[in-house]
Amino acid sequence: MDHTQIIGHARQIAELETDIANGHLAHAYLFAGPANIGKTTVAHWFARELLLQGLSDEARGAAEAEIDRLLHPDFLVLDDLWIEEVREDWDVIARTSNIPQQHRSKAPRIMKTDVIGIDDVRVIQQRLHETGHGAVRVCLIRGAERMRDEAANAFLKILEEPPPGRVFLLTTDSISSLLPTTISRTRVLHFQPVAEPQMNPLLRDLPEEEQHFLLHLAQGAPGILKSFIDDPDRLRGERLLHSKALSFWKSTSPGERLKLLSALSKRGQEADRFLFHLALTLREHALSRASERAFSRLLQGFETNAHRGLLTEQFAMAIE
Repeated sequence: MDHTQIIGHARQIAELETDIANGHLAHAYLFAGPANIGKTTVAHWFARELLLQGLSDEARGAAEAEIDRLLHPDFLVLDDLWIEEVREDWDVIARTSNIPQQHRSKAPRIMKTDVIGIDDVRVIQQRLHETGHGAVRVCLIRGAERMRDEAANAFLKILEEPPPGRVFLLTTDSISSLLPTTISRTRVLHFQPVAEPQMNPLLRDLPEEEQHFLLHLAQGAPGILKSFIDDPDRLRGERLLHSKALSFWKSTSPGERLKLLSALSKRGQEADRFLFHLALTLREHALSRASERAFSRLLQGFETNAHRGLLTEQFAMAIE
């Protein structure tokens, strides 16, 4: 992948190119920022650039194919995890991860969830000490905040005394969840949502109204934008939620409003998506300050253990 194919993040890419050109590579990089904005994409590009340094044109072609298929011996990736009853297809996992995970199927149940455990770190450590082909070996770990305490402490020891020629690329959606000592041993690059004009190339040939809606859904995250473009059924579902949210704000009947809020009765993705569309339609139509305050109280209440049904009823009654 050429960096010109990456949507946004020109400053971060330029800094990484400078590190390569000057030979001043850090032993560990931490790419921090919101989910789905392109941190892992940039990490894959950077790993590719590191592994292709000094190769002839003929050798580059073979190496590129190995990198793209996660078969390159000097490119270690831990991305999707084996999760019991959720993600158990090894062929699917192999599309994003090439660090062995068979141990996870035999681990205690808590380690069969989306967390990186001590055994995962031990496998990484073992792979890092194997003989590679080149002078540099790259280890990419997506979602470093998924490490449990024991795993985080074990990984910290690797960062404190890294094997020669190893470069770690970590991504995180929540830098505050990482150990301060881990952060201090990495070079941190902060990633921000991508400006809408930079995402326009993804929207070619789409109707203008569709473009505006998709950009509102994406909120500066190219990954989210691509996922909706590639999944028309999911996009239709979002349109229905958006229409339902708009109907809530326009309704003059407290009973009808309460009925429209039924999705908020339980925590979960459905409730989160409807809250997102309530916020989106609230901003789009510049409704009253009283409505904004009522919605803010609802969100604050949902962050506590207060009864969701009661909070929802109070919110429905408070809207002018």
